[in-house]
Amino acid sequence: MMRRLILALITMGCCATAGALAAQDLPYGPSHVFAAFRNGERIGTHTLTFQQSGDKQIVTTSIDLAVKALGLTMYRYMHRGQEVWSGNTFESISTKTDDNGTKYGLKAKQEAGGISVVRDGDGAPKMSANDVGFQQGSTKQETLPASTVPSTHWNLNQVKQSAMLNSQNGALSKVQITSKGRETIKTANGTLQATRYSYSGDVLMDQWFDDRGRWVKSSFKASDGSTIEYILQE
Repeated sequence: MMRRLILALITMGCCATAGALAAQDLPYGPSHVFAAFRNGERIGTHTLTFQQSGDKQIVTTSIDLAVKALGLTMYRYMHRGQEVWSGNTFESISTKTDDNGTKYGLKAKQEAGGISVVRDGDGAPKMSANDVGFQQGSTKQETLPASTVPSTHWNLNQVKQSAMLNSQNGALSKVQITSKGRETIKTANGTLQATRYSYSGDVLMDQWFDDRGRWVKSSFKASDGSTIEYILQE
């Protein structure tokens, strides 16, 4: 039941107004932390860190989630990822994921013909008719359009996309994203004004971005019907 608990959130992959933000102008501090809740009960943490290295911006993601019942862990999820950006240009991403025992690996980088994506692991998907013969546990490479961005939540420019690179399994996720207007959201220590965006298509979720352009909340339904919320810890 809990097998795809976090798939909707990672599939996005995953903003101020929807203007272009150069990596060196990102509105985040050194770290940005969310607590994850399932039906109001805390299940883990999603942490972003931001580091400037010369003209490059390095964004690191760490996710650790566990659903427990009667003292037993029924579901566990771990994700580690690192992105490199140059200005507002995506350069590369590398991730490893353990989704309750199913392993994923992803490496993608900009090349002359577009974004080269190499994916492997137990859960790596077949993604096109050209993937005939690609078996789970093997490695597969393909090229995506150069304008594709990863689904790592923090980048406001994603709300202008019609497709994103799934930062867990390497699939191209097609999305429609609609602004739902301004709302007041709760954080761990107060409230913020933010713009809500609803995602449909291959991704079903809502995300909120504040007036500084920061990702400040997420909400979606898990495969078992439970509600997952990310609450900003500030």
